[in-house]
Formats: sequence, C-alpha cells, structure tokens
Amino acid sequence: MKAFVVEVPHGEFRKVELETPTPAADQVVVRILASGINPLDTKIRAGEAGHAKQPLPAVLGLDMAGVVESVGAHVTAFRAGDEVYGMVGGVGGQQGTLAEFVAADAALLAHKPAKLTMRQAAALPLVTITAWEGLVDRAKVHAGQTVLVHAGAGGVGYAAVQIALAYGAKVFATVSEDKRGIVESLGAVAIDRNTAVTDYVAEHTGGEGFDVVYDTLGGAVLDASFVAVKRYTGHVVSCLGWGTHALAPLSFRGATYSGVFTLMPLLTGKYRAHHGHILEEASKLAEQGKLKPLLAEQAFGRDEIGAAYDQVAKGSKGKVVIEL
Repeated sequence: MKAFVVEVPHGEFRKVELETPTPAADQVVVRILASGINPLDTKIRAGEAGHAKQPLPAVLGLDMAGVVESVGAHVTAFRAGDEVYGMVGGVGGQQGTLAEFVAADAALLAHKPAKLTMRQAAALPLVTITAWEGLVDRAKVHAGQTVLVHAGAGGVGYAAVQIALAYGAKVFATVSEDKRGIVESLGAVAIDRNTAVTDYVAEHTGGEGFDVVYDTLGGAVLDASFVAVKRYTGHVVSCLGWGTHALAPLSFRGATYSGVFTLMPLLTGKYRAHHGHILEEASKLAEQGKLKPLLAEQAFGRDEIGAAYDQVAKGSKGKVVIEL
C-alpha cells in the first residue's frame, strides 16, 4: 500500500510502499478515504508533542473515515463494506491515517453517519471525543444548564457547542469578532473573547456564573474559567490544562474541575471501547442534524499533504481534511 512518512521534525511527506496490513483477531482493516488533520498532528510533525509518544519516522494522522476491507476473527460489529470513522492511530508508535489502509482496533471505530460525507466524518473523531468526554462524561451536561465554551468556533469548541445544545443547555461561546456568526448560526450566544470575564458573567448570568465552563485554550483562559463558573455546583472542564494555575479562585467558589486527555486510550490500550461508543452516539446526533464539522473552505488531495499541514499549523478557519 501507499503511505506518507515524515522522517525528521518539520520534514516533508515522502510517499513510500508499505505492506498492506492484515487484521488481528480484534482489528478491522479500513481503506482510508479521508484523513483529518488536527493541530496535534502538526505538532507531532514538528517533533513538539512528547505526550503523543510518536517517534519519527512515522505515518502521521489520528482521524480517518473509510470503508471496511476485512475484519478479524473476533469482530462482530463490522463487516466488509461498512462505512466507518474513528481516531485510530498516529500516536504511541502506531501507524497513522495518511495511508491507503490501516489496521484499527475495532473498539475505536463507529459507523459513519450516512448524512455526512467521508470528508466531513474524518473531521469529527478527535474533537468530538474530546468535547464529549468533557461535557457528557465529566460535567454531566443536561437541560436547563448554562454552558460557556471558550473558542466556540475552534475544532473542539465547535463540537462542544453543538453537543451542549443537543443536551438542552443554553450555550454561550467566546469567539473573535469575525467568527461571531459561526456560533450564532448554531444557536449559541456569542461573547467577544476580549470582554473581561467579570463583565460577561455579570451580563449573561447576573453575576452567578455558568453551570459548566469548557476551556479549550489553557493558560489565561483556564484561569478565567475558574472565575466564570457558578458557585458550589459549577464545573470547569479543560482539554488543555498545561502550565501552573492558582486553584484558589475555583476553591473560593466551591466549584469543581476535570481534565480531559483524549489520547489516553490510544496510548494505554484501556477504555478504547468508550471512544467507539462516543462516536456511535455522535453518529446519532449527526443523523438528526445536531452535529456537523466546520470544514475549511479549501479541499486537499493526497498530493497536497504538506500544504494542508502548513495551513493547520498557521491556523485554519475550519477543519482541514485530506481526501485520499
């Protein structure tokens, strides 16, 4: 099979011939039709994501959508010809999705929503799982709550806004002024990201704070989240809890905090079935028209992988996907 390998940090993508995989007992071999690019992928390419444990040279790419080619002896949930999607590799020394085929743990896969194209589906896995683990698994989001999502037009943020709305919450999202319309079109209330936290807490919650705050940026935004959350019952979630943070503002409000580390099942082999379960539930939302990706305007093919990665590294409005 053809695959694309990066050999050194910041290196070019070199097309190589690798042996086409055969499935182990609990695996599915998928013909990859689209590979989604996340900011993490660009950091791995640059050699700057030690937590992903992906040494170079490597085939990069975490997310994909495609068609099942063959299944292992113990696999019953999928069969040849099924359209699937998932976050299946690209970290921990595992082959990524910039290849014609991948042998994926069946537990990591879900049936692709019929309403979505391969390109759309390949944009969803990492960001959807990350948003879901924070909102549904940790914060137990439910109807009647107020939810604040930081960077609501970003990859994880855009998924989080839609999931919170699907669960019946009233959703607010911080965005740059030029992206206000993106979150408003979903039904969320846009907040200019330059507004002081005390000002938007006063305006939108009467000073009480939000029931759930999802930080997708870390740093000062996580610190602001500790101030924006509701007293006693509030819950802050972050998928980027790097750095050193004072917990006193959170403690003084009597609120709670949870971290999300989406790569853990891929790196440890544990809890993988939960990722597949999340994506099956996400497929249901997508079929109901309640979940879709925000795609970049430009489409990229297999001869434009380097340009696609460069665009993501510079900052892309919408998810970039390579159609293979």
